[in-house]
Amino acid sequence: MKIAYFVHDLTDPAVARRVRMLQAGGADVLLLGFRRTESAPDRLEGAEVVDLGRTYDGQLGQRARVTVRSALTAGRLRGLLFGTDVVLARTLEMLLVAHTARRLCDLRAPVVYECLDIHRLMLADAAKGRALRALERGLMRRSRLLIVSSPAFLDSYFRPRQGVGDAIRLPTLLVENKLLELDQPPSQAPRTATRGRPWRVGWLGAIRCRRSLDILTDLATRRPDLLEVRLHGRPAYSEFADFDAQVAAAPNVSFGGAYAPADLPRLYGETDFSWAVDFMEEGLNSAWLLPNRIYESSRFGVVPIALKSVETGRFLEARSFGVTLDGPEDLEGFLETMRPRAYEQLTARQARVPLDVFIADRAACRTLVQTLGALEP
Repeated sequence: MKIAYFVHDLTDPAVARRVRMLQAGGADVLLLGFRRTESAPDRLEGAEVVDLGRTYDGQLGQRARVTVRSALTAGRLRGLLFGTDVVLARTLEMLLVAHTARRLCDLRAPVVYECLDIHRLMLADAAKGRALRALERGLMRRSRLLIVSSPAFLDSYFRPRQGVGDAIRLPTLLVENKLLELDQPPSQAPRTATRGRPWRVGWLGAIRCRRSLDILTDLATRRPDLLEVRLHGRPAYSEFADFDAQVAAAPNVSFGGAYAPADLPRLYGETDFSWAVDFMEEGLNSAWLLPNRIYESSRFGVVPIALKSVETGRFLEARSFGVTLDGPEDLEGFLETMRPRAYEQLTARQARVPLDVFIADRAACRTLVQTLGALEP
């Protein structure tokens, strides 16, 4: 089965993970998308890559122009898209490009909408927000499946705001951001010995929350005896006044840059807790998402920290592991009272959670591809 996968950022590690998942399920993937770097890779995870142009983080106007241009010129993709069985579009902008390509290239393949974040503009009451929601509704009516990574996206947005399941009869599928493990039967990852103070908190992945950085650097500066912070991943520099300077000025805070999936066991093995708190779109997307790091850190025995009032906290409490705080101001008090014995109890409780809560295996990949393959045009 051939899947044409339209993505918003060819360099997003989550895109590479989804490509691997589709391939492991038996699909042949053609990857088409925008890039946030100077050049696009020729191939990604072995899949052919079609560069649709460069976009810039935080520049929504520029992204809109590139999206419209790509949609209007999608007919040039006819030869590449020949024989496509399923068109998968990640984000609303790519859903527009994908539907236009399907029409201009005379494809009969069903279109699937993959939504893993809901931008604050989609919730705005102003004309721009209403227009984007109307565009999304129109495109979803012509789609055959909606994939989300958190049930709260359905409960808080797609059903009440967009009418999915009522005015829009669109099937939905939950595909969580689990760690992909394909090559061997999963086993519990070994943990290093509990270190005690200063407790190491790791913040890995997409680093885009200014308030979280303020909280962590402030506490590490005031209490270097209590907290050490290790950052690894890709900062959204447009969200910070000066990310590098803020990190450099804070004792006990370090930034290790980008990493590969193979680095995760080592990076998490050097930490005690994982920061799974996000305020970037407080009360909206930040309250609804289930981030990659809760699956990754939990897989490697590191205890995630989240807020009780959001979907991440509810996920942890429903499965009886992790740490949930009433508010970020409780972090210092929690770490102050934490002792090695109590930490060992937290990790022991986490070790009792079935591993399939955190990882996706080949069977999960096959199920996803079979679900896509069974869709009607």
